[in-house]
Amino acid sequence: MRPIRILVALLCLVAGVALGALNPQVVEVDLGLAVFRPTLGVALLATLLSGAIAGGLAIMVSVVLPLRHRRRTGADRSHATDAN
Repeated sequence: MRPIRILVALLCLVAGVALGALNPQVVEVDLGLAVFRPTLGVALLATLLSGAIAGGLAIMVSVVLPLRHRRRTGADRSHATDAN
């Protein structure tokens, strides 16, 4: 399993380098408070990374945290019934 993860990581790295190298045009990103002028490749990679982080956080908040809470409260109930 470990070699497959390393291979996938290397493929993503190569794809990111190729994306950055093939898109050298400068773009303007206006955030209201600041204006950035990165290359198109860097802007695309930053957008993909921020989307992956936002998706991971959304999954964590909507799925993982409720499951942890449910498991914790279920464990508290089982300890209470064992004591009786």
